[in-house]
Amino acid sequence: MNQTKRKTNWYVITGGPSSGKTTTINLLQTRGYKITIEHARHYIDTMRQGGKTVEEIRRNQVQFQLGILEMQIEQEKQINPDDVVFLDRAIPDALAYYRFLNLVEDEILIKALEAVYYKKVFILDYLPFVQDYARTEDQEDQKRIHAMLLDVYRSLPFPVINVPVLPPEERVDFILKNL
Repeated sequence: MNQTKRKTNWYVITGGPSSGKTTTINLLQTRGYKITIEHARHYIDTMRQGGKTVEEIRRNQVQFQLGILEMQIEQEKQINPDDVVFLDRAIPDALAYYRFLNLVEDEILIKALEAVYYKKVFILDYLPFVQDYARTEDQEDQKRIHAMLLDVYRSLPFPVINVPVLPPEERVDFILKNL
């Protein structure tokens, strides 16, 4: 049974690891736009505050991905659909990560995907890979995840715009010119 899609004025900012999503989102916020946070990093930070290591958190990938997805679903339920909001990743990103990790696409993910609607999706071309505390991927994974995100979003009925590698402020200008 399909849920009714709720029309929104939301724009997704996505891309593989180390593509500049958070920098772009933060710059949009400094220009006065509403934004959301990236839930993978937030989930990791929350679990680390509870005493777990990144390795412990990421050991059970099913639980990890489901935790992120549930945070994303809850966040999107709370956003006013009439507000212009830039999302740092969105529910379809979970599908790309499930596929990357060869996880079974569970009922929670399928139902969430049936209900989403985004005004436009901006996929950032990846930058030189930078490792940090939350990333377990490498440069080859970065490319595979980027390709999977492209496949997932292009299979959905939302306009997709590729954002080239540009200086951060110019990337934001590019996005705003293409709303």
